[in-house]
Amino acid sequence: MLDNASKALFHLLAASRHLRTVASRYGMRHERAFARRFIAGETIEEAIVAARAIEARGLLHTLDLLGESVTSFAEADAATRSYLDVARAITDAGIIRNISLKLTQLGLDVDRATAVDNLRKILERTEGFFIRIDMESSAYTQVTLDIFEVLWDQGYRNIGVVLQADLYRTEADEERISALGARVRLVKGAYREKKDVAYQRKADVDAQYAKLTRRLLERGTYPAIATHDINMITVAREHAAKLGLAKDAFEFQMLYGIRRDLQQALVNDGYRVRVYVPFGRQWFPYFMRRLGERPANLMFVLRGLAADRG
Repeated sequence: MLDNASKALFHLLAASRHLRTVASRYGMRHERAFARRFIAGETIEEAIVAARAIEARGLLHTLDLLGESVTSFAEADAATRSYLDVARAITDAGIIRNISLKLTQLGLDVDRATAVDNLRKILERTEGFFIRIDMESSAYTQVTLDIFEVLWDQGYRNIGVVLQADLYRTEADEERISALGARVRLVKGAYREKKDVAYQRKADVDAQYAKLTRRLLERGTYPAIATHDINMITVAREHAAKLGLAKDAFEFQMLYGIRRDLQQALVNDGYRVRVYVPFGRQWFPYFMRRLGERPANLMFVLRGLAADRG
């Protein structure tokens, strides 16, 4: 219950205009500002610098241009053009071609067909890229999976989706998506969800995560096990070994700035690790979700804020 209480608290804090204003003013103002621990920067140029440093350590990465749900066709078009600009910058920089994006940024809340068209436009203009469709709150789960399947059925294979272990429905969703041969990123779930759609106890979420991890490894469709939980990582390692899987038959994924020691240890042991690299000016909601997942990080932030405002 503490985990859910933390999510609820930080959900409320994320809605605070005053807190957003203060955090936005100080969070990224210099190289040691508190938000930079979790956010690679506000520009694609800063994200590329971070990505190159990640590659130098032997890790993989996926870049995510942070943003919120758009409310007009013009905003959806602008977001789509921004993603295409990011893709061009990645290509020009010669770094790993992997992007994560949210459908609400492409206009899902405005018009479903527009979001589909915008995603298709990105897929068609990003040859050699892998595009991961991030999962948002449970209100978007069904439509996100439906859109993914539409594009999959149209022959697009450079896409994957995310499934959240805390939702009751995810076992059925995993079976449905895995039957296609699609690549899944498994997460525990960072959104505040009601008890009629999601497990509320951490122990239950962990049990589901472990179960789904084993199932995905058995499918053999190169799953991404996205967790910083050493117990879940152990589940994945032990089950992969039991199945006789090579260490490059799946990958672990972790967030930028979190458990860098564990990231490196796994790579040194021969596993593939991909770092989720968020960047952009609209970083505050993402930042607050990360604090909600691990409230201990709040003290780090408060110390940084106090130092900056000195």
